[in-house]
Amino acid sequence: MSNSVTNKAADNIRILSAAMVERAKSGHPGGAMGGADFVNILYTEFLKYDPNDPKWINRDRFFMDPGHMSPMLYSVLHMAGFYKMEDLENFRQWGSPTPGHPEVDFDRGVENTSGPLGQGHTMAVGAAIAERFLAARFGDWMSHDIYAFISDGGIQEEIAQGAGRIAGHLGLSNLVMFYDANDIQLSTTVGEVTGEDTAAKYEAWGWKVVTIDGNDADQIREALKQSQAETEKPFLIIGKTIMGKGAVTESGESFEKMVSTHGQPLSNAGASFAKTVENLGGDGENPFRVFDEVKDLYASRKAELAAYAADKKAEHEAWSKANPELSAKLDGFFSGKAPEVDYDLIEQKLGVATRAASATVLGVLAEQVENMIVSSADLSNSDKTDAFLKKTKALEKGDFSGAFLQAGVCELTMASIANGMALHGGVIPAVGTFFVFSDYMKPAVRLSALMELPVKYIWTHDAFRVGEDGPTHQPVEQEAQIRLMEKLKNHSHKMSLLALRPADADETTVAWRMAMENIDTPSALIFSRQNIQALPSMNEGVSRYEESKQAEKGAYIVQKDAEDVDLVMVASGSEVATLIAGAELLRKDGVKVQIVSAPSEGLFRTQDKAYQLEVIPAGKPVFGLTAGLPVTLEGLVGPFGKAIGLDHFGFSAPAGVLDEKFGFTGENVYKEATAFLSESK
Repeated sequence: MSNSVTNKAADNIRILSAAMVERAKSGHPGGAMGGADFVNILYTEFLKYDPNDPKWINRDRFFMDPGHMSPMLYSVLHMAGFYKMEDLENFRQWGSPTPGHPEVDFDRGVENTSGPLGQGHTMAVGAAIAERFLAARFGDWMSHDIYAFISDGGIQEEIAQGAGRIAGHLGLSNLVMFYDANDIQLSTTVGEVTGEDTAAKYEAWGWKVVTIDGNDADQIREALKQSQAETEKPFLIIGKTIMGKGAVTESGESFEKMVSTHGQPLSNAGASFAKTVENLGGDGENPFRVFDEVKDLYASRKAELAAYAADKKAEHEAWSKANPELSAKLDGFFSGKAPEVDYDLIEQKLGVATRAASATVLGVLAEQVENMIVSSADLSNSDKTDAFLKKTKALEKGDFSGAFLQAGVCELTMASIANGMALHGGVIPAVGTFFVFSDYMKPAVRLSALMELPVKYIWTHDAFRVGEDGPTHQPVEQEAQIRLMEKLKNHSHKMSLLALRPADADETTVAWRMAMENIDTPSALIFSRQNIQALPSMNEGVSRYEESKQAEKGAYIVQKDAEDVDLVMVASGSEVATLIAGAELLRKDGVKVQIVSAPSEGLFRTQDKAYQLEVIPAGKPVFGLTAGLPVTLEGLVGPFGKAIGLDHFGFSAPAGVLDEKFGFTGENVYKEATAFLSESK
């Protein structure tokens, strides 16, 4: 390979990257200019994919962590044939497929949405786990590599520590990460914020590490060859690169290594855009062009990749003919369809905590859903995901035949890894921890929603009834935060997240089915620690489980005294049973009550208006009860209703004591509802 052409191609990426930012009058040119050499060699010599089939399941994946370096990614993908030049010219503009930070777009070669630093390469860890999981079941013929690109900022984010530890512990030798170490950050140099030895840190985690000149084609090429030969450890290439490589002033003096080139157009940073383009071999008046020899380089690579993919697909076809049952299973894994599970056969015990009812379902899923991977943040025996683990085994270095990831105490890392698994495809990830720790996971949950990934979030210990553990472990505001995401639409104009808080064991089975059948967005399953009284059937001869299937509409009537009721009462989770206890006292006063279980307000509001008015009739007083902030139920009780909840943190005491102290009893529901009815008259 002639380095003269290779280097010219890298300079071409630099020109296009700088031009995109200059045209948009916003963006980050410096890092993109420094990282151009690596992505150029990766795409022209190492990354394997089918240029005619971007979603080919056996392709290598490239995960970007520093989303602000998107001009570099769009430029190399333009050369590879995925973006038009006009897409680059419209960088950061309305309706353009080149947003300021990359958003997952498989058809254009973008494997992940990146932006919040640290998550992109953590997703790569998840993809690498998914690849090993699938290769363990279908053979090494489908092995492929996962590449990640990380920056100084991503290395510093706390999530990077969890990602590095887990990848090293599992020996993910299919993972290659390039650390673009240009020593420049947005407002400082790296030396002003850290003096750590990054190489030693990753080596301590079990990585193979090499340090190179990240702008030298031969050194990059040699490092990538070494990474391909590594069979025991994930591989980190620390590339010492130059921020704003090639940038010059109007007088032609070097303007490299300047902090100011990180986050603004070159002309604003103090450099000359036109002179920089000329310095890199381009035309300052017409920067949006690809050199002829660079076009030839990428065209040649495209032909090589097409031939490579054809050979691999022929190998796949031969394997499929020899292994028809395995082939059908593999197709099912990647179909994107919900797995077939006979939920009607699941037998639940009455009066148990919904986390225990969830465990019953997880035990069945472990046996019937072969591509499900469950993880827990060191809480499997408490969030009851160990019911899944008991039917399989944990993933281990050199053995990915199991289906449980022992993530350790790293909730955000675990969630981001799950996103990476879902992005890779072929597996169904589910992650569990206490609901209060959803705070740690929120950035990854948000990206799950933004990318429309069907990750299953299992959150237990859903209320102040965690009791003696005290306020640090008692969620109060968390449900309100998660419910907000049900009100947020994604790019497909659907709810960005489905949140389900079931009222008893049977409703838990239905909630799990809803989550597993939700293939368009993430699902949040919110379960209790304490036992919950089983709700009675409303109709004689109909089982509680059959009635609980109405939860599929987000909210439904669990008790109704008459056609014309005096009061509608609504809640989710364990508070539904408390409403029933209060309603028994109200009936003694002649009050006719309708009780509603609302596991998902967001889903309920997608139902037709007639159904919504049947469940919560207009003109009727509506009383709500929640173990969280009252705002959680405001959308259901309406402006003239009343929602009772907590406006304070919890306390350390037994759950029963807290119920009494906080007023979560049938007697207090009766008292509050009676006062509300009196006020409503």
